[in-house]
Order: sequence, then structure tokens, then C-alpha cells
Amino acid sequence: MRFARTIAGMVLLALGVPVLLAGAGLWLAARHADPDGGFGARFEPVRTSARAVLVTDVDALLRTDLPVARTGQTRLHLTARDDHGPVFLGLAPADQVRRWLADVPHATVRRVAVTRGPLPVDLDPATAGDGVAVPLAQPFWVREGIGSLEWSPAELSDRSLSLVVMRVDGADGLDLRMRGELRAGWFPGLEWALLTGGTLLVVLAVVVLLRPLRPREVVFVVEPDQVPVLAGRLGVTSLSGLGRQPGPASRPERHLVAVGSGAHGRTRAAIAPPPGRCPDDQD
Repeated sequence: MRFARTIAGMVLLALGVPVLLAGAGLWLAARHADPDGGFGARFEPVRTSARAVLVTDVDALLRTDLPVARTGQTRLHLTARDDHGPVFLGLAPADQVRRWLADVPHATVRRVAVTRGPLPVDLDPATAGDGVAVPLAQPFWVREGIGSLEWSPAELSDRSLSLVVMRVDGADGLDLRMRGELRAGWFPGLEWALLTGGTLLVVLAVVVLLRPLRPREVVFVVEPDQVPVLAGRLGVTSLSGLGRQPGPASRPERHLVAVGSGAHGRTRAAIAPPPGRCPDDQD
């Protein structure tokens, strides 16, 4: 019984501690949220002589650098502008964007590092070309906006989409100042669920490990004529006090119980009296 309780307590503790730590981590992260519940961050300035900045596969970039953004009820909001004002942002099928920008100089985003402070944006060198592209004239945009763009990555995760950032008139030379914000509707519920569940598991583990076991009662069954002999062997002088433990009166008492005689009215010696001294010892 003690072994089983120890194993159960250790299993509960092994489950509860990681859950509680995860909840505490989300609680600390929530302290840095914006007043509206979102998590915002600025990007480092992006400067290029190209006409457009391209994220070839938005879902692949999020899967690598920000996988939490791909979960349900999560929305991303991007804002961008340069020295000339708000710029164009658009999401479109990757194959159509690739054909559209084939002859247009553009820089490709390799990765975005999620760190404290402004987020670094790694760019590949701008491609060569002399083509001109005006984004507002294109019909293939799935989402588009001037100065800002918002979408749910989970809703579009089954499509290969590219993100294009460029000036509204398609002119070359970009000095972008961008900001991103993530809003997760599931965040508060998960935070409190982990904190509550982890706390309950840890408390239950402590109760299982530290709760004392109930004392076991020991009953001696002997023949009536052997009761005094057994009392002497146990070193007690009062049979009513046999097995009594110091402490509250509510603790169970242990009593020495005498049972009936053996068959044909003869008693059976359950415990023989102490052997007498040998005749040789009397000399």
C-alpha cells in the first residue's frame, strides 16, 4: 500500500510541476500584453533599393519562427510605412506573385528572429530586373491593405501565400518601418487552465505522499489458559492496556482476546509455559 501511494504521488508530481510551470510562464508573458490583449513588437528598419519586399511562403515562415500564430483564433496585424507614407501590403497565391515579380527587382525575407526588442529581419539581396509593377491594379490579392493588413493564419494555412510589401506607386527604394501584433483569443483560458490544473495536481501529490497511513490493528487469538503466559511474554501487567498507544482517546485500542477451549473439553496449549529448570540445574 505504501509503495503504491508513493508511485501515485510521484506520477502526480511529475505531471503537475511542468503544467504549473507552463501556466506560470504564460502568466508572466501576459504581463507584457498590450491593453487590448495583443502582443506587439516593432521590426528593425528594412532598407533596400528594390521595388518590393517579398515573403515567399508566409505559412512556412510562421511555422519556423512563430508557430503559435498558426493556432486557431489567432490573428496577425501588420502595419508598415516609409518616408513617403503608408505602403501597400498584400497576400496572394505564391505562384502568381512569382510570375508577377519575375522581372521586378525585389528582396526576399529569409527569416524573422523573434527576440526581445526590435525584431531582426534577414533579407536576401535584391534580384536584378527593370520591370515595373503597380500592386493596386492586380486582381489576385487574397488580403490587401494600405498601411496595415490583418488576417488569421489558421484560416489560410492550407494555401501557399506570399506577402508583398511595396510602395503604392511601385517605385523603387524602400525604407520600411513595420510593426506586428498578435492577438490570441485562446491565451487567457489556457493560462488559467494550466495554473489551476497544475496547482491541483501538485496539491494532490503532496496529500498522497504525506498523508499518514492508518495504524493496523493486531489481534492475538489464544486459548484461555494461555492468556497470562502471553501477557507475560509481551511484558504487560494489565490485559486491558495491551496495545494502547499514547495520544488522543479516539485512537483504537488493541485488546487481547481469549477464545474457547479445544475439542472434548480439553485445552490446547497455543503457547507452552516456560520450561522448568533441568534437574541438573538444581544441584
